[in-house]
This record gives sequence, structure tokens and C-alpha cells, in this order.
Amino acid sequence: MLVAFLDEIKDSASDIFLMGDLFDFWFEYKRVVPRGFSRILGKIAELSDRGIRLHYFTGNHDSWMFDYLTEETGIRLYRHPTAITLNDKHFFLAHGDGFDEKDHTFRLLKWIFTNRFLKWAFARLHPNFAFWIANGWSKHSRIIHGADPFREENEPIVQYARKYLENQGYDYLVFGHRHCPVDYPLNDHTRLFILGDWLSHFSYAVFDGESLQLKHLTP
Repeated sequence: MLVAFLDEIKDSASDIFLMGDLFDFWFEYKRVVPRGFSRILGKIAELSDRGIRLHYFTGNHDSWMFDYLTEETGIRLYRHPTAITLNDKHFFLAHGDGFDEKDHTFRLLKWIFTNRFLKWAFARLHPNFAFWIANGWSKHSRIIHGADPFREENEPIVQYARKYLENQGYDYLVFGHRHCPVDYPLNDHTRLFILGDWLSHFSYAVFDGESLQLKHLTP
């Protein structure tokens, strides 16, 4: 479905932003390419060859991306929240993980997954064993987070936005990470978007040059 969707928009899109967790798990060995994902990677390379600018924000499931996608498909990789301006509209873009300041367990896991020595040590494991461990872990995590509903003012992303971003002049705050599609008015001039997922909602956002809209693809 995702490949078909990308093929459908290839004649109208100038930029495509993938907000992370496209893969349940991703790890790049120096000389080994993970099995699978050939159709989506091929489609991304095709879109790049057509001159479409592709942007990828690493998520908590695929934080172990290095240079494979950038060299093989031409995609631009972002590891941190980024502010951009399109047609005089100001965007704040991020995957959206780690914004809950009270979630110390997640912050510890994020430190583990970004630790240089631990990444080096994981690369020493045989790929069959390493991916068996990682895929089991990522699917368990996906199920837990997929069932968590949006909690409006109690939502960690909303609390983070109100504390750090509300008065920074942004028109749109756009996040992935959470598995629920949300278009939430933060104030009179700023809207917060959570893009949802392609596991059950098949949701995405489109910027037409004037406004951002949340949409759903019918399976």
C-alpha cells in the first residue's frame, strides 16, 4: 500500500518527509544489507532519481541508520528536531520520541541505543542472531505503544510543545512516533500534527503550499 501510494504522488510531490519508524528495526552492518524492504527502498530511490527531495527523521525503531540510505537512495537523514520554512509557513519537525520528561525508562533505552560502544558491540553479533533479538523486541514495543490513546493536554508531546515551542512562531508542529493521527490546535496560530501510522490508520499529511491537512488512505 505504501509503495502504491508513493507511486501515485510521484508526479505531484516536491518533497516527501518520512517521520521515522518506517522499519520495525533497522541496523546497518558495514558489508551486509538487511533482507527485505526491497520494494520500498527501490521506490524511494526512484523518487529521488526523479528529483523529489526526500527527508527521513530517524525514529526509536530505526535510530541505527548510518549512511546506507543516503548513499544508495539519496535520502537526507535527520537525527534531531529541525525547523524549516516552506512558502512562508514555519514548521517544527521531529520524530517525537523522548519528549516525556517523566519517562526515565525510555530515556535510559534511548541512551543505550545511541551509545557508540554498544552500537559497535551489536555489530559484532551475527546478523541472524542480532535481527532475531531486535525484531522480537521491536514488535513487542510496537504493540504496546499502538494501544496508547491521545490524551490532549496530558499528552507528553503537547506538554513539550507548550513548554518549549508554543511561542516560537511556528505554524505547524509535525511529529511521528505515536500511532494515532491527530490535528490539535495548540493556540490561535499553531497546530500540532501527529501523523499516525500505516499499521491501522494509513494516515499522512499534505502541505499544498498554503495549509497542512491530515488525510487517510482507504485500505
